[in-house]
Amino acid sequence: MMDWLRENVWAAWLGIAVVLGLAELATLDFTLLMLAAGALAATGAAALFPGLLWLQIVVGLLTAAAMLGAIRPLLVRKIHHGVEMKTGSQHVIGRTGVVVKEIHPDSVGSIKLGGELWTARPFDDLTAIPPGTRVEVMQVDGATAVVYPVGLPLGHHEHEAIQHEATQPEPAQHERTQPDAQATDGKPDSDPPR
Repeated sequence: MMDWLRENVWAAWLGIAVVLGLAELATLDFTLLMLAAGALAATGAAALFPGLLWLQIVVGLLTAAAMLGAIRPLLVRKIHHGVEMKTGSQHVIGRTGVVVKEIHPDSVGSIKLGGELWTARPFDDLTAIPPGTRVEVMQVDGATAVVYPVGLPLGHHEHEAIQHEATQPEPAQHERTQPDAQATDGKPDSDPPR
């Protein structure tokens, strides 16, 4: 048996690659797949240089390291939309959607996010977000997306400012040109303008 193994080291490396490849099906994080690629490279080295076990190990390790460092991050980013695979509702953090039912600080609204309808509340307790507004998911609280308008700096309450300005009446012309009745020191102005 040992004589056969020495003469067919490539078969042992191939067996290791197959076992790692099958184990990858259980994890789906591409780590074992990259190790299987290293074992396949060692299989090739064993076929070309059957007596040089150290060379086979070095080729396998270098290939696996290169695959883990270069190829795996690209695959994970492409398949899982990020370096780390996000599970559950955490995968929606950072994604953008559109408000379909107005979101108020005191009540939840709805957003359309990747074809799904989510309940949503504002990230801060001051911003009301009208329908049609693009929002970014900042966090997830249970089954509710916590959102903030895209392009609006955090802490900036543009929606309220616009609504406030629209409801304030324009001051009359004589009110704009008249100085305040009191000066900045709190005393009445003794010499009114002529």
